[in-house]
Amino acid sequence: MALFTDDQTTGGKPTRQGPRAGWIVLGVAVASGLILGLMPAQYVIEQPGPVFNTLGTAANADDKQVPLISIPDETTYPTDGTLNLLTVSVVGNPDNRLNWLQVAGAWFDTSKAVVPLESIFPANVTSAERDAANEVAMVNSQQDAVAAAFTNLGIAYTDTVSIVSLLDGSPATGILKPGDQVVAVNGAPVTSVTELRSALKANGAGTPAQLDIVRDGATSTVAVTPVEKDGAVVAGVNVQLQYQFPFDVKIELDRVGGPSAGMMFALGIIDKLSPSSLTGGENIAGTGTIDSAGTVGPIGGIQQKMVGAKDAGSNWFLAPATNCSEVTGHIPDGLRVFAVKTLDDALNALTAIRSGNGIDALPTCPTN
Repeated sequence: MALFTDDQTTGGKPTRQGPRAGWIVLGVAVASGLILGLMPAQYVIEQPGPVFNTLGTAANADDKQVPLISIPDETTYPTDGTLNLLTVSVVGNPDNRLNWLQVAGAWFDTSKAVVPLESIFPANVTSAERDAANEVAMVNSQQDAVAAAFTNLGIAYTDTVSIVSLLDGSPATGILKPGDQVVAVNGAPVTSVTELRSALKANGAGTPAQLDIVRDGATSTVAVTPVEKDGAVVAGVNVQLQYQFPFDVKIELDRVGGPSAGMMFALGIIDKLSPSSLTGGENIAGTGTIDSAGTVGPIGGIQQKMVGAKDAGSNWFLAPATNCSEVTGHIPDGLRVFAVKTLDDALNALTAIRSGNGIDALPTCPTN
């Protein structure tokens, strides 16, 4: 026979408190987990953002729907289908950090990406500075898109490399000023920002470079001694390729920053200026930077953009070939992705999609 029951005591002390103690331990563990889970994390979440049809309308600063691309002083033609540009939304920022529960939830959502906070919001850059830089990048990409479209259509324009501002402690202080146009370095013509950078690199740091500039319509030659910064040879100036177009192309897309819509802007402009439809009524999406020569460059967040394209009803997606490593293995079901290196590649893809001929011959990203 048993000497003691579960509820009896010996020596005035309980012999067993299993259930009660277990619940206490579990409660403490859950509470600790919740406290830790609600602590701020050093990560933000990237997820699919709004989708905009470059052939359609978008809300302006006054929240009125206006054509995303309009060309008021030139003959334009009806369009059909869609040429969707994609965006990525960032959830969280240094002033409003996500907690670990939110971050953990995003890890298991294939449409989202968890990235370090500082990769999006560097510690030495304020949110206002970041937004301003993204806005400038968007404006520049729009101008590059117009130039690329005009180049493709054979519409003549001029361009100049212009000084936008001087950095603190710039070696060009007192020599160059905003508005100066740089036309040559050491006698070699400069027609793009890339050529300017290459010319300064060839000149080297610590050696005076002879810059031919145009200021207020007058040409002169000045000497600037470049310095090395972060592994690059620089003159301590912010420059921009400025264009003079024969007619205006207005692009209105507020509250969206960055350069990744360049290719889709260029395609939209070409479609509006061309008598025949580029899309053939198809729902097409894409992304990629572009320069005036029509070179398509890489972008960020392409996996989220493919999800956004699929959710918006697109069947076809134009991706920069340089992003293929991020595309492979992440293509949503029902979305067909083509790899493009140039604006001509994108137009060739649209021709195949529109006609239904040659689609299988188009370049794609490897499947694995």
